[in-house]
Amino acid sequence: MLISWRVPKTIQWIVKLFIIYLCIFTAFRIATVIFFKPQSIGLLDLFSSFWLGLKYDLRWIAIILLPIAVFSLYPRLSPFYSNRSKKRWTAYLGLITLLVLFFYGADFGQFAYVNARLNADALIFAEDPRESLQMVWQSYPVVWILVGLAGAVMMMNWMFRRTHVDVTEKNLNIHKFTYRRRWHVAALLLLGWFVYGFFMTKPLDFFRAFDLNDEFKSNLALNPLQNFFTTLRFRSPDHNSRADAYFGDMRRFLQLDKDIPFKKGYSRLVHPGSKAFESEPNVVLVICESFSMYKSSMSGNPLNSTPYFNRMCNEGIFFERCFTPSFGTARGVFATITGIPDVQLSKFSTRNEESVNQRTIINDFDSYEKYYFIGGRSQFNNFKGLISNINKVHLFEEGKYKAPSINVWGISDKNLFLEANDILAKEQKPFFAIIQTADNHRPFNIPVEDSDFVRRTVPEDSLQNYGFETLKEYHAFAYTDYCIQKFMEAARKKPWFENTIFVFTGDHGVEGNATAMYPNAWNDQRLSEEHVPLLFYAPALLAAQKRTEAVSQVDILPTIAGMMQQPYLNSTLGRDLLDKSKKENAAFIIYHAPGWIGVVNDDYFFRKNIRFKKEELVPVRNNLPALSVQQQDSVKKHLSQLTSAMYETARWMLINNKNK
Repeated sequence: MLISWRVPKTIQWIVKLFIIYLCIFTAFRIATVIFFKPQSIGLLDLFSSFWLGLKYDLRWIAIILLPIAVFSLYPRLSPFYSNRSKKRWTAYLGLITLLVLFFYGADFGQFAYVNARLNADALIFAEDPRESLQMVWQSYPVVWILVGLAGAVMMMNWMFRRTHVDVTEKNLNIHKFTYRRRWHVAALLLLGWFVYGFFMTKPLDFFRAFDLNDEFKSNLALNPLQNFFTTLRFRSPDHNSRADAYFGDMRRFLQLDKDIPFKKGYSRLVHPGSKAFESEPNVVLVICESFSMYKSSMSGNPLNSTPYFNRMCNEGIFFERCFTPSFGTARGVFATITGIPDVQLSKFSTRNEESVNQRTIINDFDSYEKYYFIGGRSQFNNFKGLISNINKVHLFEEGKYKAPSINVWGISDKNLFLEANDILAKEQKPFFAIIQTADNHRPFNIPVEDSDFVRRTVPEDSLQNYGFETLKEYHAFAYTDYCIQKFMEAARKKPWFENTIFVFTGDHGVEGNATAMYPNAWNDQRLSEEHVPLLFYAPALLAAQKRTEAVSQVDILPTIAGMMQQPYLNSTLGRDLLDKSKKENAAFIIYHAPGWIGVVNDDYFFRKNIRFKKEELVPVRNNLPALSVQQQDSVKKHLSQLTSAMYETARWMLINNKNK
């Protein structure tokens, strides 16, 4: 038909290429449905996602093909002018196809990990190429992935050449067309229409997807190209915070003085009282990689992965419902050290010059020596920039230890603990030390030297039922317990042990099957990603307690300072958890990729989406009494207001809580 209309060969080829790319994009969207669709959503419910997704796909296909249409306005640059031109344009298409397939491959990994499309967060890995490449190489079948990617690109390139030959052959017996510029102009207008949005009253934008008011439907409509390039704009802190409008809510929650003004309220001097201990206790804060509560023995998990740590929890002050504000090591460490949730959407605050400079309560321990131990390189995720906020800190990292590195994350956790123990034993002054572990992370290596670590055989169905994907992952989690035991056994032999408060928590949790231990919210609303243990352990100094209220990672430093009766300047969103005057228990949570923010308290988890109008209130305890409609509305209203207040305040503090 195109031939009978005397359509130029270039335009005929563009039409064929258009169909090929549309098939590719549609196939990936169908695959997303096959692998990730929630059971609660029917196939007919997805029509709107596919219709909007078609518009996004048409936009990006048009962007890909526009250069061919534009340059072909000049006949010598047409892919049909010469064999050289054909090769150049097929090479261009091959490169573009490689990028498209790479984006979709990464997107599938992202979706499987956080239930959201690939976004600008992926650039974080490019900022640490050494560690990122090593992690990928050590954790995934890279060779087979590359072979598959190369094969797919070669096949697509063959199709591009084949369609070019097909157009050429079908026009061989046709009188040579005169160059018809109007067809090129028409093609440009049509492709431009697709870029605009195809039957849209306004230009198609990223936020249109969230009008679908459902997380999966919105993500299904978006393609990874649209999501990635749009979220680039979210990589800087937002200066348009409405924190002042919510100061009343935060003043009530933090129990600030009624007369204190807005800005001074987040820099309040706290005098806990007289010294609680005869001498100044040391502090060792251990931030454990992926220390997910539901996978541990403390949750009642029958796989009993952490028996030693469970015994420690019975001897210390143990908070069984501690939540990290967000998922990810960099964000978790940031919240712990600064006391501020990292609410920046598409870039870790450790990676942003405007937000990495933050005040920390650790600096109020004036008479203390400060130590930070990390098994790998502190440059990864710019941990070094965050750590440098601790005044006169002694930083130990890869290259400063006797033990060799075992993988991309540096030395083993056991050797990290033991070398930290030896270094701290030489310190004559009181010290505040942070130890950041890493072994409970892909590639889940356990050193050969640790031959006394017992590897259990666990049936695959038991692993799945109790939150573990593989036996290797289970062993890595249990290895954390093994390393903590080795550390505590070695520390007990040192004179500093009896006068030390050990604090253990996780940098974040891990999404997985927690239904055997907790209510549905841990799975359905992904609370398992943020739920970690929190233990204050000092048998000679602290009486054992088991606490069940909802607390946050941002509360850790204020609690340490209050516990030691250390005067401090509280410029955090955290509170002293042992302060008996505390009135309300709540922990702020943000899921960056899908845009959920919320608050979990002792009974409920409330969350709402910042991109589309949806909110949820779910119980976090079993057998809670049913609420009336009026009661439910009241709880929602209060928690919604508190959620917004914490979110807006955190946004403001990321920029205004500088370490002076």
